[in-house]
Amino acid sequence: MTISSSLAASVAGLNANAQRLAGISDNIANSSTFGYKRVVTDFHSMVVGGRAGQQGTYTAGGVSTTTARRIEDRGMVQGTNNSMDITIGGRGFLPVTNRTAVGQPGVLPLALMTTGSFRPDAEGVLTNSSGQVLMGWGLNANGTLPAVARDTSASLEPIVVTKNQFAANPTTRITMGANLPSTDTNAGAAGAARDLSVEYFGNLGQAESLNVSFTPTIPAVGSSNTWTMTITDSASNGATVGEYEVTFNDGPTNGGTLATITETTGGAYDPATGKVTLTLGGGDIDLNIGLPGTPNGLTQLAASFAPTELTKNGSPVGNLVGVEIDPNGIVSAIFDTGFNRPIYQVPLIDVPNPNGLNAMSDQTYSLSMESGPMFLWNAGDGPTGETQGYTLEASTTDVALELTNLIQTQRAYSSNAKVIQTVDEMMQETTNIKR
Repeated sequence: MTISSSLAASVAGLNANAQRLAGISDNIANSSTFGYKRVVTDFHSMVVGGRAGQQGTYTAGGVSTTTARRIEDRGMVQGTNNSMDITIGGRGFLPVTNRTAVGQPGVLPLALMTTGSFRPDAEGVLTNSSGQVLMGWGLNANGTLPAVARDTSASLEPIVVTKNQFAANPTTRITMGANLPSTDTNAGAAGAARDLSVEYFGNLGQAESLNVSFTPTIPAVGSSNTWTMTITDSASNGATVGEYEVTFNDGPTNGGTLATITETTGGAYDPATGKVTLTLGGGDIDLNIGLPGTPNGLTQLAASFAPTELTKNGSPVGNLVGVEIDPNGIVSAIFDTGFNRPIYQVPLIDVPNPNGLNAMSDQTYSLSMESGPMFLWNAGDGPTGETQGYTLEASTTDVALELTNLIQTQRAYSSNAKVIQTVDEMMQETTNIKR
């Protein structure tokens, strides 16, 4: 019985080391596979018969193995030249689905990845080379996130970029600064208006203009330090969209700065922000003309009439040239006119036990009873890390370690084979006793 148990234990040792060899070979084969998680084989002793120290014969129990994939381990980050090569700087998984399921009715099947290289296919769907499609939440037109479910993938959708091929970027803010000559409000001045034109972009991307006219108030004696600012809009067929009475300080400490602005028509002036809101044919615009008592915005000094600042947001209609992802998982469309528009948000999936996920082909994983339920976090929020574009996560295989394990496994396998050979010789000797 003792000899037979030695033979069985050695056979179990052969099988155990063969299992470890399979894991080592898989690890080495995938040492250059982005996102690969190494396999670890653990050995467990098996005890047969009585308790330790008991007198009598000893029966060899052998060894068994368990194999696990270390999904929670993270590989080194490598830089790339593709904006949608994504890694996660910490905990979390990217939500993906299979390309063949896109367009089919029902909820898309969900898979998880720690890294991926995604590019638009012929239909603009962000897909990697193995057919996995990146999913996210579609954002509202103003870039905000609608109400979404975070404990299910029902709200996720494939990220498609061609539907945003063209987009307008209307102007919503203009900052205007100008110096009005103080001598224009003196008694006896000519009273000629000072005109200024500011281009902006309407809600369809069309170029429009605000025409601002400053007319001085001429007193009988002295200086009035008062102007009438009239604003007309080309998108409103030249109609007046705002008229304001503007007065300036002439004191020793804040001379030349704004004192008061009183609206005759148009949006009210807010002295806390220095803005007036104009309702135009191409959309509403906040016009910033400066705060009272400050040297910014409109001024009245003894100098020539000149604009001192003209800045605005907005641009003409843009053509989509690419997409990028930021640390919070926001995917933005990049247009050739220089503006970006948020179009999707990629959440990160977290589970209580990442190592309990089911491993599938192409470095993807699925939920299991051992992994626990999922929750969708904003990237960089809660336990999850930030998303990083232009990067890929390398394999977690350490080739030097695997080669060392390979030598140990080979020696252990040979030793078990030697035990089998020895047992065979001993059994042959037992057989020879009869002769």
